[in-house]
Amino acid sequence: MNSDPRLRLSPSSVNDFNNCPQLYKYRSIDRLPQPPSLDAERGTLVHTILHDLFESPAGLRTPATAIELLPSRWREQVEAKPELAAMVTNEKEWLDRASALVTTYFTLEQPSTFEATHRELHLEDDFRDDLYLHGYVDRLDVAPTGEVRIIDYKTGKSPKPGWEEKALFQLRVYALLYWKNNGVLPRLLQLIYLGDGKLVKSNPTMADLESAQKSLLRTADDILASLDKDYWPPKPSRLCDWCFFKTICPAHNS
Repeated sequence: MNSDPRLRLSPSSVNDFNNCPQLYKYRSIDRLPQPPSLDAERGTLVHTILHDLFESPAGLRTPATAIELLPSRWREQVEAKPELAAMVTNEKEWLDRASALVTTYFTLEQPSTFEATHRELHLEDDFRDDLYLHGYVDRLDVAPTGEVRIIDYKTGKSPKPGWEEKALFQLRVYALLYWKNNGVLPRLLQLIYLGDGKLVKSNPTMADLESAQKSLLRTADDILASLDKDYWPPKPSRLCDWCFFKTICPAHNS
């Protein structure tokens, strides 16, 4: 049981609340269990491969090396979550899809040409006495000259035109946390979409970080108000069709 009285937020929990306060309650307050999602588990597998790829010497960071890692990393994943074995009915097809996503990565970056300074870096900060913010960065590279870039891998497709700013919010939060901890403004934020082989990039400014902070604090205050009133209004949208909690949500069971 977490005895920390502070509100604990991450970019994903902020996104949950802004999409639907009821979803936030189910996940973050009630902590209701959810079965594994095949899309999420495929994402975990691909992230593991790209993480472990940088354990190899630069010259061996090739598509062949990455694909060779797939069977063993998948076995480890199934050992950790045995229920996955029954969910994946065609293992060859499953691994082929993961292999295609990993192969796409090499069309977007050349990992033999740089070192990944940090992988799965945990960033955190006490924003206020009642608010703790944290998150895990897929990769953070620090150049010899000191420039910082923050990289996030996505196994889905890139956002439609006009939705890039919403997609970049997560990385701006990471940039804000890094700046608060290190006093360095990251030079580049980059989302790598393996589903369609596209990149979304941003060169953040201090104004961007200030805007992200204001948005975070506004959401935190809204959550604290909801906690005080125990008021979690559902926000029906097309996202409901992918929500595991739809069967118990009052918006669909009135």
